[in-house]
Amino acid sequence: MSQLPLTGEQSGGAGALIPERPTLPKLREAAATCRACPLWRTGSQTVFGEGLKRARLMLVGEQPGDREDVEGHPFVGPAGRVLDSALERAGIERADVYVTNVVKHFKWKPRGKRRIHQVPRAEEIKACAPWLEAELGVVEPEVIVCLGATAVRAVIGSKARVMKDHGRLLGSRLGPTAMPTLHPSAILRADPEDREDAMAMLVSDLGRARDRLAA
Repeated sequence: MSQLPLTGEQSGGAGALIPERPTLPKLREAAATCRACPLWRTGSQTVFGEGLKRARLMLVGEQPGDREDVEGHPFVGPAGRVLDSALERAGIERADVYVTNVVKHFKWKPRGKRRIHQVPRAEEIKACAPWLEAELGVVEPEVIVCLGATAVRAVIGSKARVMKDHGRLLGSRLGPTAMPTLHPSAILRADPEDREDAMAMLVSDLGRARDRLAA
């Protein structure tokens, strides 16, 4: 009698779901059944990372948003459009990078007909960590750009801060050099008079990552 694949809850964590000799397609397939934290109950689907298999630059955000949850791809909603614009202004092709999130399911609460983003808790981030670590192991980026505070804490550590350390190349707890910067959604939330300055910060930080790779 055939058995259903183990979920994260059944196996005790996402680490047990990482396949031997992982590849991105194998990881994406395995992550689709992950139940390592309760967010699978509210997210429509796992939204795994995408991009160049051996990208020198990896962009890590917090979690998929509403549009990403519907479409199943990272950074395809309003924040994704801001990111695409920032990459273009920084002279970086999105096709040349790998884009993912710390948490692979959308965490939200209802407000009328809308689904409002909620910040993932530490235990949810920890439960999902093996997926990001496995992605890093396959892609082997030289630089990680951490988009927003959740990614900064997960990749660099709790002492780093987005505004204090943005644009700085720092050591990371996961191996590669990492840089904090704004999450594109922060630009969308900024007051209109501050939006261009925030966008300029993101573009400048991405440019520093580009220059590091060029050097």
